Amino acid sequence: MTTPAPGQMPDPFAKPGPDQPPPGAGYPQPGQGYPPAPGYGDPNAAYPPAPGYGDPNAAYPPTGGYPPGVDPNAGYGQPGGYPPGPGYPPAPGYPPAPGYPPYGADPSAPFGRHQITGEPLSDKDKLTAGLLQILLGGVGAGRWYLGDYGIAVAQLLTCGGLGIWSLIDGIMMLTGNVRDKFGRPLRG
Repeated sequence: MTTPAPGQMPDPFAKPGPDQPPPGAGYPQPGQGYPPAPGYGDPNAAYPPAPGYGDPNAAYPPTGGYPPGVDPNAGYGQPGGYPPGPGYPPAPGYPPAPGYPPYGADPSAPFGRHQITGEPLSDKDKLTAGLLQILLGGVGAGRWYLGDYGIAVAQLLTCGGLGIWSLIDGIMMLTGNVRDKFGRPLRG
């Protein structure tokens, strides 16, 4: 193998000449290892325990972090300001503000309020009214349930408008477009 001219790459496939070492010379050959670095000793020897830490193979203390018989949550109750969970009495401390009803109670809307408009909801359910009207619309059952007696009598006399009126009326009840006799939206 000859020395390449400046700026040229050597030929990787050329055979070594008598003045060059064989490939891999200076590196450990298979089955040999590197000699240990000066000052470091045998890398496979066990390390002595660090001062103050004891035997690394000793058993660890029991998990948990608290001595037996100590409850870390003792003395802590429910934080103030949150409503009690279902089925639990209210937390002691703060009564309702004067002039306001207790949390969750509204005397003017005992069945809740409409989510968008805020109107009080009816005590009648739209699923019940709609199914009654679709299944028994020939006698006006959904309108009897809602208290619309005039329309109920008209549907009774016309057999629910030959079934067409009662079907459309039942679908309108299910979609929430019909109100009760007091003008409140149906709940559910």
